[in-house]
Amino acid sequence: MIKIHHLNDSRSQRILWLLEEMGVDYEVVPYMRDLETRLAPETLKAVHPLGKSPLMEDGDLLLHESGAITEYLIRRYGKGAFEPAQDSADYPHYVEWLHYAEGSAMLPLLLRLYTSRLGDAAAPLNPRIDSETMNHFGFINKHLQGREFFVGNSLTGADIMMSFPLEAANARGAAAAFPAIADFVARIQSRPAYLKALEKGGEYSFAPKTD
Repeated sequence: MIKIHHLNDSRSQRILWLLEEMGVDYEVVPYMRDLETRLAPETLKAVHPLGKSPLMEDGDLLLHESGAITEYLIRRYGKGAFEPAQDSADYPHYVEWLHYAEGSAMLPLLLRLYTSRLGDAAAPLNPRIDSETMNHFGFINKHLQGREFFVGNSLTGADIMMSFPLEAANARGAAAAFPAIADFVARIQSRPAYLKALEKGGEYSFAPKTD
């Protein structure tokens, strides 16, 4: 049985979503953030020295990093789905988006998060952060116009990986500036597998709001 060491309200939520989409059985080992620091508990370091989530166990294999876990699960359990054929024209772009999620799209969001705690001291950095936010999310928004998925005509690991930065941006009020991103987030959050993963994952700030 695949085991996911899952920190509430974190990137690992998208791994649960992927597993639900694939219909693969898995076990969730839950961890809760510290209510004051919002950091992961020290108990995660007993599993991996970095103390970060997601962590995936599959037999004797232990993997960290969302992108690596996504690639492994699709290759091992995807049955040919969730990625384009490797000899197709879409495949290089699939790999590009898969890694762009953490390699580029998350950077302006993280900078905004960290500098928001600095008050007026962050003022010199804010124009550059604003510029990079518009640069990256404007690029993503334009790519998604007229598209349901990032690559091809079905859900892939690229959509899974890109979901987290786009949900984060959307939750921070990006919908008005980036309507195609807002539409993408609404589509993925209505998928049955996504909703089932929310039930298993617990608290998630970016979950769709209900009355």
